[in-house]
Amino acid sequence: MYYLFKKEINGFFSSFTGYVVIITFLTITGLFLWVFEGPMNITEGGYATLDSLFIMAPWVFLMLIPAITMRMFSEEKKTGTLDLLLTRPLSLTQIILAKYLAALVLVILALLPTLIYFLSVVLLGNPVGNIDTGGTWGSYIGLFFLAAGYAIIGLYCSSLSENVIVSFLLAAAICLFVCFGFDKISSMGFLGHIGEIIQKLGIYEHYKSLSRGVIDSRDIVYFIALVAVFLILTRYNLEKRK
Repeated sequence: MYYLFKKEINGFFSSFTGYVVIITFLTITGLFLWVFEGPMNITEGGYATLDSLFIMAPWVFLMLIPAITMRMFSEEKKTGTLDLLLTRPLSLTQIILAKYLAALVLVILALLPTLIYFLSVVLLGNPVGNIDTGGTWGSYIGLFFLAAGYAIIGLYCSSLSENVIVSFLLAAAICLFVCFGFDKISSMGFLGHIGEIIQKLGIYEHYKSLSRGVIDSRDIVYFIALVAVFLILTRYNLEKRK
């Protein structure tokens, strides 16, 4: 499993996919947070907060994470290397986890440089350090779990098709719905109390909860369950092929 994980990581950076993802994420967030005028600009906001980053990042990841995962199974299917991989002494779960963990490592590498944004806000605060540290770290944790959800959905979509574009579009659409769709459906007034239940099925509700700085076990369990469900679905698709 380790060698497959290492192969995936090396593949990201030998094909420049890893560099492109990291640079794109940092460029988009950096421009909106520090350069472009508007409500997302930290220096214009008048408050020592990174809220703009955590509002924007789920939308940026909506495109970048499917781009990371779209080739993981689709291209292996197309080239025939997936059949060879399935004959190796690895369980399907190990194969899926190796690819999934590689995608998560790339997400973490994209997030780490944003700690410079955090340090900048700390130093720019008046007084210095005037920032909600608990809320910020909670938001980072929430963003990681959100990315983890996107990644397993992307991996599942990659197992559905040999066409990487189809995999990308399908992953982006499902991620969009699972993150924001339930929230929109729940806002329909005629649903009543059922709307509250539907709202809790969406990623964004739990992401917002973690962003308050309170790590609620219910939010953690939700993300673990989400990953488990799509991992099982991905395994089912691969079992049919095997």
